[in-house]
Amino acid sequence: MNRNIELHDFDFGTFMEAVDMCKGDVFLETSEGDVLNLKSKLCQMIGISNILKGANVEEMTIRCANPEDESIMFRFNLYRELPKKD
Repeated sequence: MNRNIELHDFDFGTFMEAVDMCKGDVFLETSEGDVLNLKSKLCQMIGISNILKGANVEEMTIRCANPEDESIMFRFNLYRELPKKD
């Protein structure tokens, strides 16, 4: 399936919790063509440093390598909540 999910106005901490729940890679793609693998701790540090420097990402797209992870990210985007842990 591998569809792109556009994110708008979200809490970064909760978003990273959703990313951590995903089994496969989760890629952040900007309209400028930047792609960061959010499962990589190095890429997470780069992303956080840009946020702390005041970088403003107007449009962000998430793409999941594992189709099962799309439901986690879609639910987070739509309801701003994480799935319940079993």
